[in-house]
Amino acid sequence: MSRTVYVNGDYLPEADAKVSVFDRGFLMADGVYEVTSVLGGKLIDFPGHAARLRRSLKELDLTSPVSEDALLDIHRELVRRNGVVEGMVYLQITRGAADRDFVFPDPATTTPTIVLFTQAKNLIDTVAARRGIAVISIDDIRWGRRDIKTVQLLYPSMGKMMAKAAGADDAWMVEDGVVTEGTSNNAYIVKDGKIVTRNLGNEILHGITRGAVLQFAREAQMEVEERPFTLEEAKAADEAFVTSASTFVTPVVSIDGVALGDGTPGPVARRLREIYIDESQKAAL
Repeated sequence: MSRTVYVNGDYLPEADAKVSVFDRGFLMADGVYEVTSVLGGKLIDFPGHAARLRRSLKELDLTSPVSEDALLDIHRELVRRNGVVEGMVYLQITRGAADRDFVFPDPATTTPTIVLFTQAKNLIDTVAARRGIAVISIDDIRWGRRDIKTVQLLYPSMGKMMAKAAGADDAWMVEDGVVTEGTSNNAYIVKDGKIVTRNLGNEILHGITRGAVLQFAREAQMEVEERPFTLEEAKAADEAFVTSASTFVTPVVSIDGVALGDGTPGPVARRLREIYIDESQKAAL
């Protein structure tokens, strides 16, 4: 069955959805995106994703073509039309279509492009959550504003392919000797019961799932330290995990072939995953 997608105000069969070849998202990666999870047909952490979208747009001097309330309605309508019970809604806003030029087009005459589509996907009961994932380390050579959720995803894609070639599941990026984040997730280690994760800054994405998980961890009386950690620290950790909208809390069981703990998902990651799924479902929209 063909999905219904949303393009610039219209709900269309995916085969009929079109975006101009002059769109700056295509030509310049001049756009931002968000991914919101769906559980039980409801949206997870939508207010956080909407807030980060506003921030990303502001940082790139972009304007949303729809209001936040309208955006929520569009998400819900796509979930309804596509019968999504578990999965994700992808949103992308670009600066719009204009003659190719490095200079931004006049916003008075160029309307931003907005596209949304759904992806049905099993998010709760996954092999990765049950078994944990293996990661490798790679150099972080991305641009310096990783806090803006732009559509510039070539290097993260390359990182995932490097991991695949190495027989691993994902990659953690390392810069100046410390771990920044995963290719599409925030990274954490656990040592002596303490959760350690990179502090917020321009170097990493300000993960919405990250923020929720850390809040839940503190409410559960878990100790959290936000600071950079080295690759060596990570390999000597008792356990590790990643968080993202599409993976929630997923244990990491090895780094560069070095097993963490006994090589199986650790208790902190398992418990945080349970808490996050339970609490997020309660607050879903």
